[in-house]
Amino acid sequence: MLRKFHKIVFLTGAGISAESGLATFRDPSGLWNNYDAEIVASLWGLQSNPTLVHQFYNELRKQMALAQPNQAHCALTYLQQNSSADIHIITQNIDTLHEKAHTQNVWHIHGQINQLRCVKCGKITETWLPWTEHCLCYSCHGKLRPNIVFFGEEIFFSSQIERLLADADLFVAIGTSGTIPPASSFVQDVRKHSSLTVALNLEKPANYRDFDIVIEGKVSKTLPCFIEKLLCYQ
Repeated sequence: MLRKFHKIVFLTGAGISAESGLATFRDPSGLWNNYDAEIVASLWGLQSNPTLVHQFYNELRKQMALAQPNQAHCALTYLQQNSSADIHIITQNIDTLHEKAHTQNVWHIHGQINQLRCVKCGKITETWLPWTEHCLCYSCHGKLRPNIVFFGEEIFFSSQIERLLADADLFVAIGTSGTIPPASSFVQDVRKHSSLTVALNLEKPANYRDFDIVIEGKVSKTLPCFIEKLLCYQ
């Protein structure tokens, strides 16, 4: 079913970062397990307990700063460097492992761990340093919050993502459970245009029936192999 593709969109989830040592949201040994997600990932939590929320993201940032990309991240960079196709990566992950692997055209729909956003003027500041609720915006002295999509908030770049999915002739989901909206429905949006859809995950994702091809196994192993085959047509 592989052929020459012109517009390729990858969707990456926690599974691709897990192989770099970053625990998934549901991992019992992960940092999330020690905090109430309803507090640390909500606007209500930030307003009611800012000290706890900032403490959580400071710890998470420290972990993510040390993590290194694995073979799956590097395989995406390799494809971009050796294919004439227009290739974009939509990621649900807030780490910067794609950037560390020098991947281009990365869309962080849930935000980035190394960014702060001013709630007053909207200015974004990048930093790996710890911060507290007393840190203020350099431009307007407004309060800062993690530039992360909290529960109930709209994903970033929604209009751009809609266009990417509409134009894609190949859609590949990597390391995603297929349970978190709206990303879990991206494959359905792509299928409206008769595009080829592929899922690579440790096990079948919840929405596996929406994919033409499902490849199970560690994505650090399966993705490089898939990309080698894909490049034969590019």
